[in-house]
Amino acid sequence: MSSYEENAKALLKFIETSPSPYHVCKNVEEELKNRGFFVIEESDKWTPAAGSGYVTKRNDSSLIAFKMPADTSKIKGFHITAAHTDSPTFKIKENPEIGVEEKYVKLNTEKYGSMIMYSWFDRPLSVAGRIAYRRNGKIVTECVNIDRDLCVIPSLAIHMNRDVNKGYEFKAQADMLPLMSLKSEDNESFMSMIAESASVLEKDILGHDLFLYVRESGKLIGEKGEMILSPKLDDLECVYGAMKAFEDSKPEEYVNIFAIFDNEEVGSLTKQGADSTFLLDVTTRIAKSLMMDECGYRRMVAESFVISADNAHALHPNHPEKADPTNRPVLNGGIVIKYHGGQHYATDAFSAAKMKDYCERAGVPFQTFANNSDIPGGTTLGNISVSQVSAKTVDIGMPQLAMHSAVETGGSMDVSYMISALKEFYRE
Repeated sequence: MSSYEENAKALLKFIETSPSPYHVCKNVEEELKNRGFFVIEESDKWTPAAGSGYVTKRNDSSLIAFKMPADTSKIKGFHITAAHTDSPTFKIKENPEIGVEEKYVKLNTEKYGSMIMYSWFDRPLSVAGRIAYRRNGKIVTECVNIDRDLCVIPSLAIHMNRDVNKGYEFKAQADMLPLMSLKSEDNESFMSMIAESASVLEKDILGHDLFLYVRESGKLIGEKGEMILSPKLDDLECVYGAMKAFEDSKPEEYVNIFAIFDNEEVGSLTKQGADSTFLLDVTTRIAKSLMMDECGYRRMVAESFVISADNAHALHPNHPEKADPTNRPVLNGGIVIKYHGGQHYATDAFSAAKMKDYCERAGVPFQTFANNSDIPGGTTLGNISVSQVSAKTVDIGMPQLAMHSAVETGGSMDVSYMISALKEFYRE
């Protein structure tokens, strides 16, 4: 098995075990703990030791890990990678069960993020996230996953919607509610299934953040397995690539930081999003542990560099006209450096040059992306995170097709390219 295939299959396993942002952070935390990192709470007093690594979480769905150089007297600044833990999906509402003519039970959901809604039809789905429950008089949280094929969003037969292939506007409340069960006297309630999956009593559950997820496992496809077909490539591919580059890094003149934020798909305006103080809080606390004053911290930020990693659009085989005339990334073409005249991406001449240099030193190909000027693009977390920590920043990603579909397509070599390039960054 080639290293490309090995990394691609390891990525798919990571995605399969990460059905919600809470599971993403739990899995990353466990991986780093196994690598010798210490878990610290934001409420703890921080005294990070030279040569050691640390992990802290916020809201269970965002995580920042950092590793201190062995000689802290040489520290110049921070080397930061940032990605996001969430993907477009459907969030389970409170009081979710809806009966239909005493024959069916479906779940009441709402859109989370901007997804291609039709891609969710007729797939095996289930529910994962976290619950908040009472234990020994305290409120605690716990990841939960109904780890079986639970529900489906059934299409309406073409005989009842003859215009479906002519452009149909799907309504989230009317068309997209998942069918959970056929009504019978011995039906389990939805919350009882959640309680059973978490091994807690239903009466003790006081809150939940639960989401639908696609049950189909990712796989390698193509003539030579050169493509990846999987849910959540945006952005768990970047989460995984950055984590693998970070975990064994040995910083010398920079504090290495790996940050993954929740809620990018809905604007990042949460206490755990990229627009929160999370990264600012962590970096300032590190600086204070080094006996830096405010001026010293600002000097560190001025010497720092951020790589914002969020996947990019590849040239589409059926719609090449949608791409920019001269910036046309392709699958397995390497790291994509993203540009935007309206500053939706943070890349500028200097940060692009730095990223190209990292790629060249790592022997990794790179590509460039810009939107077709007549087609507005999306945003990411680069400029959002640097509004709090204003360091030099580049926005990159791996090329993919069908972004925000329930299942997306990428190149099986690109995750290895990402790991190699970010290892070079963390090695500097």
